Amino acid sequence: MDLTDLRVISVIVEEGSVSGAAEKMGYVQSNVTARIRKLESELGVPLFDRHPKGVSPTEKGLVLHRYAKEILGMAEEAVAAVKEPPYPSGPLVIGVVETMATSPSFIQALSEFQRIYPEVALSLVSGTSPQHEESMLSRKLDGAFITGDYDRTRLESELEIREEVSLLVSSDKYGEKETFEAFGLSGASWIVFPKGCPFRKSNEEWLRSEGIVTANMIEISTLETMLSCVRAKLGCALLPASAIPWSDPSLRAYPVPDGYRIATTQLVRRNESFRSKAFAAFAACVREAGGIGSTVN
Repeated sequence: MDLTDLRVISVIVEEGSVSGAAEKMGYVQSNVTARIRKLESELGVPLFDRHPKGVSPTEKGLVLHRYAKEILGMAEEAVAAVKEPPYPSGPLVIGVVETMATSPSFIQALSEFQRIYPEVALSLVSGTSPQHEESMLSRKLDGAFITGDYDRTRLESELEIREEVSLLVSSDKYGEKETFEAFGLSGASWIVFPKGCPFRKSNEEWLRSEGIVTANMIEISTLETMLSCVRAKLGCALLPASAIPWSDPSLRAYPVPDGYRIATTQLVRRNESFRSKAFAAFAACVREAGGIGSTVN
């Protein structure tokens, strides 16, 4: 068994077919089939179940796939550690959550990073925290901002950002109220991000704690759309301080109960001994940037 065999196993599981794996790897399909048969013969167990739509890994196939991902990841890590130049350079792919991606302080940190390290090809990928965690573990991202819980056995926090969360409403509709209790949570509609967003989860838990089992939830995908919906009096929203346009007179923010007032976002990387110079430099720029919540660690 060599690294090529392990790559074949991994790609077949991901593609769901031998033909798809062969095409992706640039191999002849018969060669891929022969490798699988040879491995199954050596190991004495079937690795895939064949069916009309392709193949599915057996229980033993899934076990081998898990080890294959780990071994291939370590091989890539070893190559990167040996070949990395003495300065930050090369591609760097970072996952960001919507509320951070539009923060002026974060954008300023990105600008400073690109100014200091022009040889780093930085790419930002938007998504939810669960999506980023999955992409980190499958090695599609070099790092990611994740709000809420994550697998701390496989991902390591590089820095922590703590922000105060506020209830954002339309000034025209609620501006004369002194507290959120004054306008009644039970009658409010809520503008929320898709499921998996920790702010949506906090929103739902808060409502349940107030005895509100059902509420009108309007799901959107971008921060700008959320702010537009709040301005248009379609509903309220929970947002961290960095995502709120404080100078906008059409919006008003209220404090929320203590149990939902603080959101913690972590910049995480895989729990590996190797950390690229590009990622280390990026983390340092974010850590040094002022105004992105309260950065610790």
